[in-house]
Formats: sequence, structure tokens, C-alpha cells
Amino acid sequence: MQPKKTKVSVQHVSGQGNKQMSKPAHCLASETVVEELAANSRDGLTVAEAKRRLDEYGRNELDDGPGVQPLKILLRQVANAMMLVLLLALAVSFAIQSWIEGGVIAGVFILNIVVGFFQEFKAEKTMDSLRSLSSPTANVVRDGQSINVPTAELVPGDMVELKTGDTVPADVRLIESINFETDEALLTGESLPVLKDEEAIFDDDTGPGDRLNVAFSSSTVTKGRGRGIAFATGMKTEIGSIATALRQKDSKVRPVKRHEDGSAHPFRYAQSWGLTFTDAIGRFLGVNVGTPLQKKLSRLAMLLFGIAVVCAIIVLAANRFSNKAEVIIYAVATGLSMIPASLIVVLTITMAVGTKRMVARHVIVRKMDSLEALGAVTDICSDKTGTLTQGKMVAKKCWIPSKGTYSVGTSNEPMNPTIGELSFSSSPPKDAASEDGTNVSSEGGGLQYEDLLKDNKVLENFLYVASLANLAHVYEGKEGWTARGDPTEIAIQVFASRFNFNRTRFLDEKKPQYKQVAEYPFDSDVKKMSVIFEKLSDNTQMVYTKGAVERIIATCERATWLDGDEVDMTDDIRNEILENMEALASLGLRVLALASRPYSPHNGKRASRDGPPPREEVERDLIFQGLVGLYDPPRTESAASVKACHEAGISVHMLTGDHPGTARAIAAQVGILPNMDMVRKDVADTMVLTAKQFDQLSDDEIDKLPVLPLTGDGVNDSPSLKRADVGIAMGQAGSDVAKDASEIVLTDDNFASILNAIEEGRRMFDNIQKFILHLLAENIAQACTLLIGLAFKDGSGLSVFPLAPVEILWVIMITSGCPDMGLGMEVAAPDILQRPPQSLKRGVFTLEVMVDIFVYGLWMAALCLSAFTLVLFGFGTGDLGENCNGAYSDRCETVFRARATTFVCLTWFALFLAWEMVDMRRSFFRMQPDSKKYFTQWMYDVWRNKFLFWSIVAGFVTIFPTLYIPVINHVVFKHTGISWEWGIVFTEATLFFAGVECWKWVKRVYFRRKAAKTGTGKEDLEKKAFGAYIGSDEKGEV
Repeated sequence: MQPKKTKVSVQHVSGQGNKQMSKPAHCLASETVVEELAANSRDGLTVAEAKRRLDEYGRNELDDGPGVQPLKILLRQVANAMMLVLLLALAVSFAIQSWIEGGVIAGVFILNIVVGFFQEFKAEKTMDSLRSLSSPTANVVRDGQSINVPTAELVPGDMVELKTGDTVPADVRLIESINFETDEALLTGESLPVLKDEEAIFDDDTGPGDRLNVAFSSSTVTKGRGRGIAFATGMKTEIGSIATALRQKDSKVRPVKRHEDGSAHPFRYAQSWGLTFTDAIGRFLGVNVGTPLQKKLSRLAMLLFGIAVVCAIIVLAANRFSNKAEVIIYAVATGLSMIPASLIVVLTITMAVGTKRMVARHVIVRKMDSLEALGAVTDICSDKTGTLTQGKMVAKKCWIPSKGTYSVGTSNEPMNPTIGELSFSSSPPKDAASEDGTNVSSEGGGLQYEDLLKDNKVLENFLYVASLANLAHVYEGKEGWTARGDPTEIAIQVFASRFNFNRTRFLDEKKPQYKQVAEYPFDSDVKKMSVIFEKLSDNTQMVYTKGAVERIIATCERATWLDGDEVDMTDDIRNEILENMEALASLGLRVLALASRPYSPHNGKRASRDGPPPREEVERDLIFQGLVGLYDPPRTESAASVKACHEAGISVHMLTGDHPGTARAIAAQVGILPNMDMVRKDVADTMVLTAKQFDQLSDDEIDKLPVLPLTGDGVNDSPSLKRADVGIAMGQAGSDVAKDASEIVLTDDNFASILNAIEEGRRMFDNIQKFILHLLAENIAQACTLLIGLAFKDGSGLSVFPLAPVEILWVIMITSGCPDMGLGMEVAAPDILQRPPQSLKRGVFTLEVMVDIFVYGLWMAALCLSAFTLVLFGFGTGDLGENCNGAYSDRCETVFRARATTFVCLTWFALFLAWEMVDMRRSFFRMQPDSKKYFTQWMYDVWRNKFLFWSIVAGFVTIFPTLYIPVINHVVFKHTGISWEWGIVFTEATLFFAGVECWKWVKRVYFRRKAAKTGTGKEDLEKKAFGAYIGSDEKGEV
């Protein structure tokens, strides 16, 4: 029997655990937490007790809810407006014993439900498979032994041991720590590691980011080691609390409006109940839930349902409300002619096929609702680290005043010190920065470190600081170079290792050269980190310090300067250092200063591990050694992808916690900012919007911002991802909670994949527009043909129907359904990323589409009615017979031939219109305007989409059995085989093509003139992307 999963409690108090304590854990001393959890700080829990607690509190994993619910999915397929219409038509058909027509409607109904169920069930399974644990194993103490257990089996009260590189498996109250720091960026958004203090005790209202005595689940240990008691697991952790809030559903019951004293008039209760009931009906019909497209389609279905009822009443009224079965079923069929029954099936399949194509392009769609919004994206707000950049810090440059600038070439393995050419420039950064962001090397690239170190004492002194004022470990293992520790220190350690100054060389266990006697970890107040090392060969002690440039130079008494000698630190030298720091920062580098000095205490007492000297005594009178610039390189494809976004009319914004100067540099390198020489200085200064400036925006100003897909990876990003128009989570670096809040997951954490998703979204948007146009134009054609055809009446005064009910259903589902699926699979147009985004407010129902629907529909109806009239009156006797709607007779021969001709014409028009809709403006015969195949290009175009091709071919082939097979033609379809009437069919088909091509030509002329008039044609990309800033005072943001 599996242990139960952690139950979700919406009333969980932050800081409390699975077992209620007298106060939150951060408010209690570590001894009190141990006592209240009945834990053991020395031997840990027993194995038996751990098993009992696992059964009591559940597994240590995020609750993924009830999982995939097939019954709920099936209910959603039935509970929508389109299916409701089909269900009513089915009931009417069987009620009047029209078994054939009822059977066809039942087939349509069942097919819609089956296809929709399996597609949505598959999507739900994909969503379910994304959830995974953030840490697979944990080191715990049980029965006095340190053992490794699956994270899911960790329980409250377990003694957890943590070291550098570990992922914290639960919320842990620390009881012991040594230089213990954790990276809580996933939880709090804080980019710098947090130094923990197990002895501190905090107030109840202290936020998670300031609880220095707690290590949080899913954070990573970047430095030191620690030990503590797990007090919260699963959904009771801070991450679990965020996940719980995200999964809470808004109440479906409308609140009662009350007076200030809490009382309410009885009318308000009735109003609340009425609105709640109305909301429930709206949810059932889909008119107030889902994406804008889904809402529009649901409202369209309700509108068409109303029109269908009116059409049915018109049919009945035209036949004096006859109770004959053929009249009633014709009224039902006329109503159904206004309902695009295959729309739901085609829409679902199109989206499902699109999601499969996205997987191959590193995009997983968790919620199909987001696909519509992707086609309308106008702005992208992208996280910088790991999305636009590689997320791998490297030390790219260092400046030593007496020598110059040392640079490291590009490398795809940032932890490998053997890859990446070394180069040197005698110029300082402020003089040597070139346009491409690299220093011009006076000695070329590919220099050997031995040559650079030869007779270079100042470089050695700099490297000693880089290597020893550093707790990161960089080493070559079986699977290549690896590292653990703080990313900043790793980058600096790799740089030192390029010169064979790896920390392990000096601290080798067998033959150590140095011994560490004191350490002063990085502190957010002093912004420095220092160590004291003793050289074992002569027992001399040295202080090595690194930190923020301003803080380091403020504590430096001297500097190793231009001629290599130590000189007194002056204001001029400080300004020179700061100028070079700004030069490095302008390249997108994070700059740190390195300093050192011999340790000579005033009181004559040497530093030791037992009695380390006060920090303020150590970090003074330092000697400045140089600057190091750290760089998180942009992905190689980021610049091209940003450029492609600009071509697509999409603005790209970068969200980062970096300094504005660094943000500007990175943004310029990937093309988010324009050539700043083209922008006035006062405008350029406004192109970076800080968090403080954003906070000053009003709610109305924020609401007016465009459609924004937002990327994120941390738990702190989850609420923003959930509220974004399209939330995009990172698949590799992202947390489970961030993925759960998002609509889309990038499996490669790559910005280029966002563009892939937008391209695929636009393709689906275009294809949905095409098949909706095709479907509704057919519905208009059928409805007009059937209603106008009521004017043809026989001797008994009943209308003679130009199309039989089964013929109508045949066109609705068979003839239009498969071609529309083919349209949904059309490849993206060549210019799909050169067009502006679609309007999400209007959606697929643009003015052009709506006009096209009526033009094509009315043209098809006019041709169908003319075909019926020609056969009946032009070449026939005009005899409408008697009871020709119910059975075949010799007298009904002409009517049956006219009906067959009309049916074939409508079928052909439906099929040809699908090919015409491949491109809504270009001619069917010239869809590729640059092609030299002037007369045969259309053959290649129709063969390219083989599903559409064979769907249309199948539609042609199936016409003949319905015309010429006995019983099927007379009894089911109510028509007969034709002969000379094929001439009329071919003539009508020619006229159909001519009419459609003429309308497309009119549209092309109109849109060309409109583009010329408004100046929205081709333009310079720089102007297109940054026209609002070039020569303007408008403000923008990175």
C-alpha cells in the first residue's frame, strides 16, 4: 500500500510545518523545534518512526491534484453549445421516425465526441507527465547512520545533512552551519546566495527571504555545509504554499452585496442566486469561459442556433406548418445547414496536430487555449539569464593596471579552463573596447599562459586572489570538467585555472602549499569576501579579498599601478578604476575588484582558526590588484531570433535584475536595443525602465499594455506566469511550480523556441481562419439555397426542396469535414513572420473574413439555384410533380435530376473552395508569385498538402455512388443519376472559379492601395522595430 499524498490545506501558515508547532519554525530556537517535532539532533529518527511518519504525513512531493479525469473530459465534449444543437436535431429526427437522417446526425454527434475526447485526454496526459520532483535524493541521519533516501520518503523530524551542490529536499530549520549559503532565486527571486545563521530567531511576520535560520525546499546549497531538522514537506513547504495558491479556483458563487454593517436585503440574495445560475448556464454553453476564440465560437453557435430556429420556422410556415415527416426533417436539415457541425472536430484536430509539431521544435503546449493568443502576440517579455543568455557565467576579462587587459575567447564549455583562447591588450578597458564587445589584442589571440606568466609578478598576485579568495571547486572528472559552488566564484576559479592557478593545486591534501586560517564570507552589507591563508614554506600570512569595486577601493590604502610598483591610493586612481569598471560594465560584464595584503596584526597575534581576528581589522589597508569582468554570454541564436521577432512586428523586452548599464549592453548585443548612434541621448536614457518606474504605472496604464508572453523559471515567477497572456516556463531550469502555472514549456530554455511557438501559433491562427471561412461560407450557401428554394411548390402547395436532407448532412460533414482538416494542416505561409500580429480582440473574425463568408456563400447559392432552375425549367418541362420530397416516381424524374445537379454543384463548390482557401488573397493558379511555372504551378500546390488533396479526391469519388447506385440514390439521397446535366455542372464550376478569382483580384487591388496610402508597406527593419524611439521622445523599456 502506497503512502498517501500530502493533503492540500488552504489555511496553512507560512513557516509552520506538517505538524503544528507553538510558533513558526523561524520564530523558535533550534532546540525548541527539535523538541516539538519529537526529533533527535544527534541520531535522527529511527527507521520504524520514519515509516510511521511517512504513513501519517504523506510523501514529500507536490500534490498534482486529482490527475487526469476521463469522465470530466467526456462531459466537456458533450456540454457545449454546438453539441447541444446536434443533440436536439437528433431527438427531432428520431421522434418523427426519420431513421436515415437521424442515423447520419448520430454519426456526426458520436464522431465529434470521440475525437474530442481522445485529443483532450492525450493533452491532459502530456500535462500530467511534466510534473517531477525537484530533488531525487536526500542525505538524512537515521538510527545514527547517514543514509541516502529518495526525497519523496523524507518526513518531518528527519535530520538532513546538506553540503555544497545539494538541492534542499524540504523546509529545514538549521541547527548547525559553516559558511552555509543557499541560492533561493527560485523562491524569492534574490540573485545572490543567502548566508544562513542558525542561531538567529525572527518575528512571525518575517518574510521567507529574510528567514536566515531556514533552508527552503528546492533551493540549492552554493557554499559550506549545514545540518537541520525537516519541519515541512510536500505541500506544506513554502513552494507548496505557492502551488496551493495557484491551484485554488475562484468561487463559482456570486457574492451577496452587503451594507457596511454586513446586512443584506433579501433582493440581493435573489440577485446572487440568479447571477450564479446564469454563470452556470454560460459555463455549460461555453459563452463565458475559455479563450476569446472559444467564447466567440460558443456565442456564434448560440447565434446560429437562433438563426437555425428561425430558418426551421420559415420552412414550416412556407408549407403551412404541415406535419408531414419530410417537411419537418427538411426544416431540421435547414436549421442544421446553419450549424458548422464539424467545426469542433476540425478545431481540436488542428490544435492537436499543431502541438505535436511544436514538440519537435522544443515547445510543449500544456494548455491549448494559449495557441490562439500566440498568433496575436505583439510583445515578448523574456527573462535574461538562461533564455536570452546561456545561463553560464564566465570570466571574460581582467584588467591589471600595470600590464593591461587579459581576455578569454568564446567557449561552449564555460567550466573547461582548457578551451578558449587567451589574448592580451596593453590598453585599459576604457581605451580598448571595440564595437563587437571584445578587446583588440595587440599580441593576437591563442597566447600560452606560460608566456603570459613569465616575469609577471603582478599577474601572479592577481591570480592568487582569484584562486584562494574563492570556495568553488573546479575539477576534471570522468565525464569532463565539472564545478560546484557559487556561479560567480566558479567563473573566477575557471579563469585562475587557465593559468594553472586552480585552488586544489595549493590546497592538495598530500602536499599542501597553503593553509586557510580564517574566512569572512560575503555579506550584503560590506559586499566583500575575504580569507587569510598561511604559506606553509615560510609561515607568512596573506589576506585575499574580492568584492564590489566601490567597496574594495574604499578599503585600499595602496594600488599596484602602472609601472608595477605599489603607490598610494588617490582620488585620481580611484576615478581611473571606476572609469575602467564602467567600460567593462558597458560590455555587459559584472565587475568585481580583487585586492590583497600581507597580514601583520598590530598586536603581534597571528591569525588562527581558533581565534580569527575581527573582520574590520582584516579588510583594511588593502592593495588593489585589478578588476575581473564576468559575463553570461548570449545564446548564439538570440540575436537572429530577436531580429526575426522585429520582422514579425513583435517587440522584445528583457526582464532582469541586472544593473541598468549591464542590461543595456546585453540588450544591445542581442538586438533588443537599436544602434544608439541613431537615438538622441535623452531618449536613449529612457529606454531602460527600472522596477521602481514600473511600480509607478497605474493599473489602467498596465492594463493598456499589449499581449505579452512572459517567460520565467523560478517559483517566484509563477503568479506572473499564471496572469500573463501566455505564460512560458523553462523546461530545464524551471521549477515544477513554474511549469504548473504556465501554458507553454520550452524544453531547451531557448529564446529561439519562443519564436518557433509564435510561428506555429500564427500558422494555426491562419489555418483556423481558413477552415472557419470555408465552413461558414458553405453554411451560408446551403441555407440560402434551401430557403430561396422554398419558392418552388408543387400542385399540393408544398415546397419542392432543391436539396434533400441527407444531401445537406452529406455536405455538412463528409464533403466539408475532411477538406477542412486538410486546411488545418496547411504549412505556414512564406511571409508568416513578415506580417504584423493578428488582433486578439477581433480574433479570426476579421472584417475581411466576414465579407468573404457572405460573398462566397451567396455566389455559391446563386450558382446552385441557377443549376436547379436550368434543369427544371430551362431544359425540362417545369413539372414539379407531387410528393417529390418523399419518394421517386416517373413524374418526379425532372425534379430528381435537378436536385442531383444542384447537389453535385454544391459538392464541387465546397471542394474547390477548400483549394481556393489555401491562400485567401492570392490566385489559386498563382499562389507562388515568384514561380516560373506559369501554367502548372497550381498542380504542385495542390499536391503539396496530400491530406487535403486526397480529401478532395475522396469527395469527388464518393459523388458517383450516391448518384448511380440504386436505392441509395432514390431512397436515401432523393435524387437520380444525371447525364447531359454534367454540362451544366462544368459550366457552373467554371463560373464559380471565375467569380472567386475576380473577388480575390479585387481584394489584392484594395489592399495594395490601402498599403500605399497608409505607408504600411516594406520598410527598413531598424525603423520598423524602433521607429518610436528614433527621433522621438517616447519612452520605452528593455
